[in-house]
Amino acid sequence: MMLNRRTFSAALLAGAAASLVSTRGMAAPAAPVKARNIVLVHGLFADGSCWSEVIGRLQAQGFNCTAVQNPLTTLPEAVASAQRVLDRQDGPTVLVGHSFSGMIVTEAGIHPNVSALVYVAARAPDAGEDYAALAKTYPTPPATAGIVFDGDEGRLGEEAFLRDFAGDLPEAKAKVLYAVQEPFHKALLAGKTANAAWRSKPSFYAVSTEDRTINPDLERFMAKRMGAKTIEVKSSHLSMISHPDVITNLIIEASGQQA
Repeated sequence: MMLNRRTFSAALLAGAAASLVSTRGMAAPAAPVKARNIVLVHGLFADGSCWSEVIGRLQAQGFNCTAVQNPLTTLPEAVASAQRVLDRQDGPTVLVGHSFSGMIVTEAGIHPNVSALVYVAARAPDAGEDYAALAKTYPTPPATAGIVFDGDEGRLGEEAFLRDFAGDLPEAKAKVLYAVQEPFHKALLAGKTANAAWRSKPSFYAVSTEDRTINPDLERFMAKRMGAKTIEVKSSHLSMISHPDVITNLIIEASGQQA
């Protein structure tokens, strides 16, 4: 039965009181409230269609799914686009982010409708943290060298896209994804999160072990820091496309449901 917002909030409080885990001294619910709504956010070099493989599988399981069309302009505008979608949800909602959109999940995830967070090879900063500075403490991933700018708009060049972003996808499929990538604005990269939703919401993380866009060891660090339920996928940066069953199952686990 679908929970309304009042009973959902009460359930969150009850869950937090009943069972707590420690993450760097912060308490978070050990298990998510049951949810039937899934909101998915894309990152750089992509658009909402990157979630199509996962969405079809979730819909077959009876989930209500919405892919946010992230404007990739500024972080506040990107967060606002996700918040508008979260406002429309009618109960507990799992918020899922890939790559850069982990910034959005981390900020927008404090929304009262959000019951759990799922990070797929995603950024997961702490509140106010300089993510770029954090990333520089790890070896620079190869995809970074492939970013090209036309004025204030950035995109990933074709060679880097095929090799370093979508390296384990069939070339024909990767070329289609390359064709639909949405340019991002330089201003987007300057944003910092004011909140860290993973400090108060159950969190799940899928590390891509063959990632050439975000350093896998950085992904492991962020997942461990947040105390997330973590899986490792032998995948490129696009695990939700190359391994959609694995990512779908993680999202279902975050929903408190069974596949």
